[in-house]
Amino acid sequence: MNNANKWLLGVVSASAIAGASLWEGTRYVPYKDIGGVPTVCQGHTGRDIDMSKVYTREECKTFLINDLKKHNKGIYQCVNVPINQNEFDAYTLFAFNVGVAAACKSGAITTLNSGKHKEACSRLATAPNGQPVWSYVDGKYVQGLQNRRQWEKALCLKPVQ
Repeated sequence: MNNANKWLLGVVSASAIAGASLWEGTRYVPYKDIGGVPTVCQGHTGRDIDMSKVYTREECKTFLINDLKKHNKGIYQCVNVPINQNEFDAYTLFAFNVGVAAACKSGAITTLNSGKHKEACSRLATAPNGQPVWSYVDGKYVQGLQNRRQWEKALCLKPVQ
């Protein structure tokens, strides 16, 4: 945890909301995702999902904001160097997809915590040898996940204006 990032804690930016909505889509009727996980709205998962219910726009908005806050808190706790808003959003969205524990143990966060910001952003999408990472479900490559990783990498590298 780096106190220089404290201003980011609890902030859910428009970029994070847009990114989650873009990559997760919005589905008011619960379904099982590609990994078989019960999911609803914009990628909300958990035991609180009623598979027989149709969720409202407001319920989905509440899930999304709360989910992003939870994931940005996790990223805040495992990042030990100062980062900018775009980096924070990219890592939060990454954690939203793969889970906080996995994100915090990833090569991207490890590299970031060694102070290599650009290399860490690249590690969201590819290993040092150039092979795709975080783009597999049950051992099978999923192009949509690699597209997402490339988008997260681009957001991470984007200068803050």
